[in-house]
Amino acid sequence: MDLPSLTEIKKYRKKLGITQTELAKKAGISQSLIARVEAGTVDPRYSKIESIFSALNELKKEEIRVEEIMSLGVVRVTPQDSISRAIALMEEHNVSQLPVFRRNQVVGSISDEMVLKQISGGVDIKDMPSRKVKDFMEESFPFINPTSPLSMVSKLLEHNNAVLVVAKGKVKGIVTNADLLKVLR
Repeated sequence: MDLPSLTEIKKYRKKLGITQTELAKKAGISQSLIARVEAGTVDPRYSKIESIFSALNELKKEEIRVEEIMSLGVVRVTPQDSISRAIALMEEHNVSQLPVFRRNQVVGSISDEMVLKQISGGVDIKDMPSRKVKDFMEESFPFINPTSPLSMVSKLLEHNNAVLVVAKGKVKGIVTNADLLKVLR
């Protein structure tokens, strides 16, 4: 069996979002050996390297994919929709953010947090029902492939309210922190 280069171990491990200790435990070897192999300071026996790559392959198979946890039927608004419509949709669907679409293209996002910031920043609450989504729109949520690993989407959610799941140029679903919590159940 041909094994990849030893320099690939760290890259594969990081892509899976696991620590050296987790990999070592799965491979049945010491964490210090993993560290030395990744640093290139040791030339380990073939059997040890085979154990490391077998563990990496097993961990890759075990990883949950985005499509397994995403929510289907993405609720959306347009830039011309009123803020009151956006808020009503958030309440109706029990979500705190929505992607903003112009036709079938994602052009931004809106969140209850942004609306509240605007109000606390001095926007007259009486004018809110007539205001448009475009007035409160933020950057679009990032996109991810349905077959991407859970670790990848969790990294994106550290800095974003949601992640859109896109395949062949079409939005198939959305992932939020609430979806990540499904994994724990």
